[in-house]
Amino acid sequence: MAVISGDGVFSHVFLGAVDTAVSAKFYDAALAALGIKNLGPFGHGWILYGREKPAFIIARPGNGEAPSSNGVTIGFAAATPAEVDAFHAAGLANGGTDEGAPGPRSHLPGAYAAYLRDPAGNKICSYTFTDGN
Repeated sequence: MAVISGDGVFSHVFLGAVDTAVSAKFYDAALAALGIKNLGPFGHGWILYGREKPAFIIARPGNGEAPSSNGVTIGFAAATPAEVDAFHAAGLANGGTDEGAPGPRSHLPGAYAAYLRDPAGNKICSYTFTDGN
């Protein structure tokens, strides 16, 4: 298995976690709603996520300092508004906090999204487009 999969733009996304067990519980639930799986541990405490190959990683920061992502948002693609709703609900039920309830977003035609903060304070979202874009 390739260590990282990439998608032609990114090789992977890495987010720092204060407590990887707490963050893994959150991401296992929220990302499962989007068909993204926990692919297991790697190396020294990394947890890999992806559909078939790893592309998203959570772990304690390598420098030992607290994670910080002020100003950063990671967006996960959803196939339907129902997936966005499930992502948001699962995240809230597993230690996340609301940063924007599921619903239409007026800044992009057909956009439907939801925003969360994970247990370490990282901002994530899920988007789908109801007009096919």
